[in-house]
Amino acid sequence: MLSTEKLSAYYGMFQALFGISFFAERGEVVSLIGANGAGKSTLLRSIVGSVRVAPSDVRLDGHAVGGRSEIDQLARGIALVPEGRRLFPSLTVEENLVLAARNGRSGPWTPDRLLRELPVLKPLRSRPATALSGGQQQLVAVGRALVTNPDFLLCDEISLGLSPVAVEAVYALLATVVNEGMAIVLVEQNVRRALAKSSRYYCMLKGKIVLEGESKTADYARVSAAYFGD
Repeated sequence: MLSTEKLSAYYGMFQALFGISFFAERGEVVSLIGANGAGKSTLLRSIVGSVRVAPSDVRLDGHAVGGRSEIDQLARGIALVPEGRRLFPSLTVEENLVLAARNGRSGPWTPDRLLRELPVLKPLRSRPATALSGGQQQLVAVGRALVTNPDFLLCDEISLGLSPVAVEAVYALLATVVNEGMAIVLVEQNVRRALAKSSRYYCMLKGKIVLEGESKTADYARVSAAYFGD
């Protein structure tokens, strides 16, 4: 289980998160819902080590792992698909995947398997990653994280700016990895999509969790009100 316990995070003197407690179990999808500036991305970045927090603020299977570097967290099986994709522009699709695999853990997800699972990328494997469409780039970004073979995949706004067809392709890939036991923590602004694609949700507002529950029994009107702070 991956969890945070009363996690607080700062950018210099500015406090961005206030006592965040949440958890994700292997094999489930947990969504983080909230408007821009709610603190969703900061929470993910705090978990993976981009934002420094206290050791006890982040726990993996009961062990304190907060404040470790991104490489350390990757070795523990926690990977981030960042907002904006952040692919290496000078590398091809295949080179992006191979480099990520070298920095990750051994496991079932290899660059070759990923290209088999995503045949749309096969003819593009030798192209610069940034020469692809937005949807194709997002598939590469998710795939780059997958080939590190994480137990917990943190996805930050992976549907942002994509066409409906591209969104479905990305979520189909995520469904495959969840069925194999991986956990997904999903940052999503679209409330209906977040609830439809997850088993549990947390709604954030101004750096705090203001509502949480099971997605299938969620009251959409109540979640929307919490989203906007009404």
